[in-house]
Amino acid sequence: MHIVLVHGIFDRGSIMRPLADHLTSGGHVCHLPSLSPNDGRTGLDALAAQLASYIDEFLPADEKFCVVAFSMGAIVSRFYLQELGGHARAAAYFSISGPHSGTWLAYFYPTKGARQMKPGSDFLARLDAGSDKLKRIPKACYWTPFDLMILPATSSCWAACEIVCIPALAHPLMLVSRKLMRDLSERIQQTLKTSAFSTEWSNKVLLENPEKI
Repeated sequence: MHIVLVHGIFDRGSIMRPLADHLTSGGHVCHLPSLSPNDGRTGLDALAAQLASYIDEFLPADEKFCVVAFSMGAIVSRFYLQELGGHARAAAYFSISGPHSGTWLAYFYPTKGARQMKPGSDFLARLDAGSDKLKRIPKACYWTPFDLMILPATSSCWAACEIVCIPALAHPLMLVSRKLMRDLSERIQQTLKTSAFSTEWSNKVLLENPEKI
């Protein structure tokens, strides 16, 4: 399975390397784009457009993929999936400490992206209004009650997802949590099995009903 790992604010793709190494050891192909500017000054929608371009360039057009996104990257990824058509290709979406209901810290950083992550922002309201586009794909949100970047920490709990608590002692430690890695691997394996069954069933239907081709 191809997996796109999307970093958070002030980071680069390399911060996702420990998670990517773990997933690669399970036979997956991991992609670690670095989105710029990584402080979100041009807006999360602009970063989502970069993500779309990266996926179009580096992933096979006829294959499904999973999105694993951290912090700000979880919101960037949702915009890509919901508003830029990514939901048509994605097999699953996994959010790690993403500010789905915003974060109070966004009030203290003067960029467009930070404003979009304020609790109650128009940007987040737009995402919530379009969340039905992700209804068909598996989703999980990982969060820690000890998060000091996503405030309140429960903002990482998006009701549309299965919510998984990982008691990491700090925001960045989520990316090296063995518990998270094991759970994520199991979910991706299940997604792979489901996707394979779906493809096999679709092919069977087409063979039995060639007029549908």
